Amino acid sequence: MGYFENLNYNLNRVLKDDPAAESKLMIYLTYPHIKALNYHFFAHKLYKKGWHTAARLVAKRARRKTGIEIHPGAKIGKGLFIDHGMGVVIGETAVIGDNVTMYHGTTLGGTTLDPIKRHPTIEDNVMIGAGAKVLGNITIGKNSKIGANAVVKHSVPDGTIVYEARPVVKYLESEQTKILNKKISDWTKYEVLESKKMYMRNHRRSGLLISKYAL
Repeated sequence: MGYFENLNYNLNRVLKDDPAAESKLMIYLTYPHIKALNYHFFAHKLYKKGWHTAARLVAKRARRKTGIEIHPGAKIGKGLFIDHGMGVVIGETAVIGDNVTMYHGTTLGGTTLDPIKRHPTIEDNVMIGAGAKVLGNITIGKNSKIGANAVVKHSVPDGTIVYEARPVVKYLESEQTKILNKKISDWTKYEVLESKKMYMRNHRRSGLLISKYAL
């Protein structure tokens, strides 16, 4: 696929899938991933010809302009949509299929320093959420979804949903709650006085109960 065909496909993909996109002109002028992919198109051609330094200079300029870092050696299919884009990193031996969606902060990274295939392969129609890390020479199957902030180090089959475990939420106990949870007989004179002060400050109903027992 030539440059203009590829560009037109990418613009149409965004226009179809992003409700915030109003026209191809808006997308071309304001979406950073379009600029990053345009730079990568030429950087990748230079890289394949063995002009690695020139390719890296083009990629460096793209990163400075867009906040998206794509190694010129990465192979990218048509229709990649990097929403927001800032902080995305795509490694040298990464392979990305068609119509993949990635969000800001995504990393397609390696787990070894050996000059081999060390970055992931992302197959067609995969969605990777914000902040997700896909690491190593693994394959993410077609139509899979990787949740935000997930860390994936193993291959997953087609149609898989990967997400981080739900976080445990613990609330810090306030000083007033600590006092109310104690038995009345365990209260010290100081705590009774403090509870009265809390009531005067906060006008809470709990302060009425405390002041009644304090008499």
